[in-house]
Amino acid sequence: MAKVKTAYFCQNCGAQYAKWVGQCSSCKQWNTVVEELVQKEEKQGWKSSSNTAKKVSKPLRVHEISTDKETRLNTFDLEFNRVLGGGLVPGALVLLGGEPGVGKSTLLLQIALKLPYTTLYVSGEESQKQIKMRADRIHPNSENCYILTETKTQNIFRQIEATDPDIVVIDSIQTLHSDYIESAAGSISQIRECTAELIKFAKETNTPVILIGHITKDGSIAGPKILEHMVDTVLQFEGDRNYVYRILRSLKNRFGSTAELGIYEMQGGGLRQVNNPSEILISKNDEKLSGTAIASTIEGMRPLMIEIQALVSTAVYGTPQRSTTGYNAKRLNMLLAVLEKRAGFKLGAKDVFLNITGGISVDDPAIDLAVIAAILSSNEDIHIEKGVCFAAEVGLAGEIRPVQRVDQRIIEAEKLGFTEIYVSKNNKIGLKNTKIQIHRCSRIEDVVSDLFG
Repeated sequence: MAKVKTAYFCQNCGAQYAKWVGQCSSCKQWNTVVEELVQKEEKQGWKSSSNTAKKVSKPLRVHEISTDKETRLNTFDLEFNRVLGGGLVPGALVLLGGEPGVGKSTLLLQIALKLPYTTLYVSGEESQKQIKMRADRIHPNSENCYILTETKTQNIFRQIEATDPDIVVIDSIQTLHSDYIESAAGSISQIRECTAELIKFAKETNTPVILIGHITKDGSIAGPKILEHMVDTVLQFEGDRNYVYRILRSLKNRFGSTAELGIYEMQGGGLRQVNNPSEILISKNDEKLSGTAIASTIEGMRPLMIEIQALVSTAVYGTPQRSTTGYNAKRLNMLLAVLEKRAGFKLGAKDVFLNITGGISVDDPAIDLAVIAAILSSNEDIHIEKGVCFAAEVGLAGEIRPVQRVDQRIIEAEKLGFTEIYVSKNNKIGLKNTKIQIHRCSRIEDVVSDLFG
């Protein structure tokens, strides 16, 4: 038995110290350094099978390296495939984070049950009966999914050798522990060691591994920050408890874009893929209401039509309020300043509330013109016609600036039945046979006079 040694780790960033310190010198956080027992001995971890020869890496000339496209595993979930960049890469490690109860386990269990490949779903949080009850609601007739309730990595690898799965799902990484570390499950050293063993297994066998990770109160993934550097892909599953829609985002992806977005609807039988999110993000309301405008935005490769709601009212308590949901508050203040300076609207003494419907957050500057249109519509109490939408950025001088991929935005608007769209005069539009009326504007004053007279 090797001698047990004590080490000190920062719970925020994972930095190691020989003795306790009040402030971590790496991340500058106070009272995050805790003592852990670390047993140093020869680690075996994942042992590849005896008939698999270990590969020795050799240097190659640039022209000798194969550029053949990596074959990906289809998850048979269009939204999940889109966010990953086309499917699971063999040997990749994917980390999925999200708030408690948002549906992380449901999403991965649903994918595991519908896959035609052999899948091992390892749970350290629920019993097999609990998982079976959920599986009966989602997809009761699965024959390729194995359920294992285990938390020790050595036992998990023993079952992996017995079942030889094509995909491994771990729920969650914070519940696993290894015999080679004496710290409690969920500690910095245990998370790092268990992840390192899973990475070694994934790379040696070309088996993709999906990990579920807990998050902290501030929304970051629990455990050391090094955990996010170790894995290949970091996904964030988010959603408002007051809405049935869930959004899957990519925060890091070594094999694809991080700009893609996947949208699901939470139902009693699991998560339903939303293939046309524009329909759920626009209210089905035939009444003519002021303060609403439709914007054309793009998330990754997908064009979306979103509804923006604004409310402008006289400030009651002296200091005007500026409140936003799903939109950058600083950018709202900038647009209000542009309206007051360049267009002559006195909004400094009025409360302004802005909301993007559907519970999503948008950073695309192409929705600036729609935000301004919604604010002015509420301020003047004049509704905007139902078939009108916007796709343009607003500059500090009050000019209407062009946006990227305007052709895709126009096609999406026309497909959903819109008859007019406002864009920048400087946008180059390649569409010829389009029925939608395109208004090309250069300044805010042009849009205001056209909409409100």
